[in-house]
Amino acid sequence: MSHPDHSATTKRLNRIEGQISGIKRMIEERRYCTDIIAQTRAVTAAVKALEAEILKSHLEHCVTEAFSSNDENARRESIAEVMTLFKKS
Repeated sequence: MSHPDHSATTKRLNRIEGQISGIKRMIEERRYCTDIIAQTRAVTAAVKALEAEILKSHLEHCVTEAFSSNDENARRESIAEVMTLFKKS
């Protein structure tokens, strides 16, 4: 099975990394609690958006490839992987 190219997410990851650094700086500067929380919520939203983008790619490529094959085991494994992801949430 080939894996999709996720290199386009690098920009998003760099932005998240910058947000995390900003939060660390805010904590070191003893900034107001709700300001820090607002930034952590922004990071959470950014990570969720990244997760959604990668999941979409997984469904469009990996899962589609498994279902296009004649391999019933690959199809079951693909479903099980996605179900496991959502059970962990």
